[in-house]
Amino acid sequence: MDSRSDGGGKQTDGEYAIRIVPTLGGFTKAEWSSFSGTSRDSSASPYNPFISFDFLSILEESGCAVRRTGWQAHHLRLDASDGTVLGAVPCYVKSHSQGEYVFDHGWADAFERAGGRYYPKLQVSVPFTPATGPRLLVNRSANEEAVKTALASGLKMATDQLGVSSAHVTFAEHADMSALQQAGFLHRTDQQFHFFNEGYSTYDDFLATLASRKRKALKKERREALAAGISIDWLTGSDLTERVWDDFFAFYMDTGSRKWGRPYLDRTFFSLIGERMAGDILLVMARRGGRYIAGAINFIGSQTLFGRNWGCIEDHPFLHFEVCYHQAIDFAIHKGLKVVEAGAQGEHKLARGYRPVTTHSAHYIAHPGLRNAVADYLARERSEVAQIGEYLDERTPFRKGSGLNE
Repeated sequence: MDSRSDGGGKQTDGEYAIRIVPTLGGFTKAEWSSFSGTSRDSSASPYNPFISFDFLSILEESGCAVRRTGWQAHHLRLDASDGTVLGAVPCYVKSHSQGEYVFDHGWADAFERAGGRYYPKLQVSVPFTPATGPRLLVNRSANEEAVKTALASGLKMATDQLGVSSAHVTFAEHADMSALQQAGFLHRTDQQFHFFNEGYSTYDDFLATLASRKRKALKKERREALAAGISIDWLTGSDLTERVWDDFFAFYMDTGSRKWGRPYLDRTFFSLIGERMAGDILLVMARRGGRYIAGAINFIGSQTLFGRNWGCIEDHPFLHFEVCYHQAIDFAIHKGLKVVEAGAQGEHKLARGYRPVTTHSAHYIAHPGLRNAVADYLARERSEVAQIGEYLDERTPFRKGSGLNE
């Protein structure tokens, strides 16, 4: 499909029209929920809570992802000639590179030293969320390949029409990467660590797959994490009261302020997700002396538990590992979830049963000189990431012959 502009911020070719909408309010909830992966109501594709209408609209409504914070919504909407929505791209004009977890600061510095202007840029992602998921969203009744092709081309045209330097699609799934690379986007890889539930019935079943020394180390670590009279609660649904959110927000602010300087999410955000997404949320909360002292927030997909933010107001040995990683594995096994994605980076996850996984992003650079330089850099970086992945995969804690380290 060869789109052309109609002069009003919309491209058309007689078969479809693609335009930019300034908020998620440019879609009805029913329209957004017609896209694969955005709703639990469909079994056709795995549900990802981060691309749900509720999550993305709450980021805007709470003021976390808005122009003032450097995340100005420019969502792409693809309509058929009869007005039926065929696809969408969650997209933002960015004035900085914070909250993305795929770092391009070096590209920005180099381009600006050479006299270019890197910002603003287009960012296709879930703000503040380093979790893989659909980025080129397709109506379940539409032709997936054709719609993804149109969205990838439309994203390039939007980049050029807006006059921004580039478009970046981060933590994309393989099907999206194929369409984006065919449209001329550059391919970037990185590394995360995920836990895979191999049909375990209990945590002990998982431990049985580990080498003896590693198994003993994890058992000792978990005992010591709770040694100071600490107990763990799983809170979801109606358990998520405003009092609980007050406690968790205090943990989030304390840790986030030290880690990032300015935490990305505000108190209103947590109230709204508790109100509209309570069934998609697991808070793992650590209690000592009758009060909560630490916690981690997770989001529950149909197949995956997504670990996100952690915080604490008391420091205890190994408590971070217990609350964020071991408890996530416990919950995933209990609920029959297939994967735990525990966030960005962290080779320390390897010893706790999380395995190296390659993540993918796609980048369209408008300036030919910068595009060529970035392409050369990415070719070398992909090779390095692959070598590191092979090295790490040989150092998982699984015992030989378990089939999990082969």
